[in-house]
Amino acid sequence: MTRLVAFLVFDGVTLLDVSGPLEVFHQAGRLGHPYRTVLVSPGGGTVTTSNGVALADTAAPEDVQRALGPRELLDALVVAGADHLAARGPDAPLLAAAEGLAGRARRVASVCSGAFVLAALGLLDGRRATTHWRHATALALRHPGVRVEPDALHVRDGRYHTSAGISAGIDLALALVEHDHGAEAARAIARELVVFVQRPGGQSQFSTALATPPARSGLLRALTDTVLADPGADHSLPAMAAAAAVSTRHLTRLFQAELNTTPARWVERVRLDRAQQLLLDGHGITAAARLSGLGSDETLRRAFARRLGTTPTEYRNRFTTTAAPNAPSP
Repeated sequence: MTRLVAFLVFDGVTLLDVSGPLEVFHQAGRLGHPYRTVLVSPGGGTVTTSNGVALADTAAPEDVQRALGPRELLDALVVAGADHLAARGPDAPLLAAAEGLAGRARRVASVCSGAFVLAALGLLDGRRATTHWRHATALALRHPGVRVEPDALHVRDGRYHTSAGISAGIDLALALVEHDHGAEAARAIARELVVFVQRPGGQSQFSTALATPPARSGLLRALTDTVLADPGADHSLPAMAAAAAVSTRHLTRLFQAELNTTPARWVERVRLDRAQQLLLDGHGITAAARLSGLGSDETLRRAFARRLGTTPTEYRNRFTTTAAPNAPSP
């Protein structure tokens, strides 16, 4: 059986959001698990991606629906992403195209900020979902009915599938193939593409605490700026409350209301961010733990395991350089 998968694209779309999953489905076909893919845009014709590459001869939504006939369904609709979806939100033609196609699909998926399209249609209300780490806070604030999981690479909730940023569309497509044809098929495609069938750690290892939005109130903004300037100082709850001249209970309420976390968790995330940068700058694990304020090697390792799903050593090896381990310098 050949499965029909439609990719919804538009001007400014991120090319890898489309080409990565497309290649997964192409490789599945080579293994004897055929998928037929079609690019669909709100108006049909040629669309231009964010890097200037043109995607020619895309179909219009009505053409796809007409070709399906009255009873046939798409196996999946995949909505690709673009930065402007998070910044400005999707426009009316894109929403109309997504809504019509989603109604004719067994499964509905998004890559990166494509989740903003599904969320704007109310399709993710009451559901778990993810998006690019840089846009996760915006998605949660703009669509409070969505249970955003900022660390997940891809999330399935019912017939809805969402993935993290850009290359995570490959992870999502591998998960769809595994659901359809089993783990061995997904592993074979991953080997062919030279990617992990399941990447170690979540997407938090790629993100930064400093990208979180600033606090709204002047009191909390001044306090968080102080922590960001010197994460290694004493930032216990009593010390921060005393510095802000408020009670510990009131400070905890402020953090929950404005940053949706506790003071201790926020400070730990800032310290972890500093430790990540220290490791990349060449510091050892002990020095990174001490200078970031996390204290001991063991505390650092526990924070990496809990929040990033990896170890400090693995993180440093993975992100410090593109050179292969022990490769001679040119």
